Amino acid sequence: QVQLVESGGGLVQPGGSLRLSCAASVPNLSSYVVTWFRQAPGKEREFVARIPWPGGTEYYNDSVKGRFTISRDTAKNTVNLQMNNLKLEDTAVYYCALPGGTNIYPGVRTKDYLYWGRGTQVTVSS
Repeated sequence: QVQLVESGGGLVQPGGSLRLSCAASVPNLSSYVVTWFRQAPGKEREFVARIPWPGGTEYYNDSVKGRFTISRDTAKNTVNLQMNNLKLEDTAVYYCALPGGTNIYPGVRTKDYLYWGRGTQVTVSS
């Protein structure tokens, strides 16, 4: 059973920055396509950003493009989400997710993913 743990959430003012991290109980997280989702109160969980296997192209929700950057830290075996110029509407619980296998290239729907962390709260407020 793969376990995922998100960290780095918190309270930040509009325009501020946070860096989220996703750690997994797998020996080589680079073998997986990894995706960040978020869920705001009363809303469905939505796709935020996806990082493919090394050499591929990252993919972002239009609402975060140019402000968020997803990346891998291979030394720490983590996937990070750098969030800049945060807006009130970025407030949500942020989750990282993995598909069911290293040979699967998932889409942007939650049903494409088998493994989920418990999430980390990001609150943007003045």
